[in-house]
Amino acid sequence: MPNRPERPLPDAARGTIKELLSYRIHRLANQLSQGAARRYRAEFDVSLMEWRVIALLGDFAPLTLKDLARESGLDKSLASRAVSGLVERGLVSRTPGRQDAREVSLRLSAAGRRAYAGLMRSAHARDAVFLAALDPAERDALDGIIEKLLGAARQQGRPEAWSGEGVDR
Repeated sequence: MPNRPERPLPDAARGTIKELLSYRIHRLANQLSQGAARRYRAEFDVSLMEWRVIALLGDFAPLTLKDLARESGLDKSLASRAVSGLVERGLVSRTPGRQDAREVSLRLSAAGRRAYAGLMRSAHARDAVFLAALDPAERDALDGIIEKLLGAARQQGRPEAWSGEGVDR
């Protein structure tokens, strides 16, 4: 078979993965998470997953494991492991649910509330550094852009939104 030159890619497929918005946001999120993970481990001896659990329980307790997993974006089994470790360390308490004893209600213990206060001070300090890199107009624009992208991402999560996009038939 003779060597034929490759067909040029359609305009929508030009560029590399490094130019895709979703990839760039993923890289940014990873950088933010890695820095947070190192800081929270060094300052409070908690993992990033444990930090999420503590922060969510500090803000929204009581939560069930199912609610905690949904809010944290963690798989239920990962959330369960994080909660179990925090219970063992005395930072989280489990109590039977009021309506269904099989469903456990999660809260921070007194030690967990102290950890929460320190973790949130640290998180707000990190957040202030990132926000200081932007002027007020850029911060306002970023908030609007994030909301728009979240809406578009939710829509793209539905299969009916995919109808034929990017398909070369």
